[in-house]
Amino acid sequence: MVFEKVREILADQLDLDEGSITMDSFIVEDLGADSLDVVDIVMRLEEEFDIEVPDEEIENMKTVGDIVHFLESME
Repeated sequence: MVFEKVREILADQLDLDEGSITMDSFIVEDLGADSLDVVDIVMRLEEEFDIEVPDEEIENMKTVGDIVHFLESME
């Protein structure tokens, strides 16, 4: 499932316990990502899912759920 893979990437990138990451977690506010983390996360998602994420879509990705829904729409 997409959520599990996204959660795994976020936990690895941000050095967090996967159990602390939910669909409602805000990337910056809840998980503590900074702008460099966001760039790295997007690059890993693009590689993992073999997609390209447009810059305007990145701005819309505030929660883990936003990322998951975007990736599911690309399948």
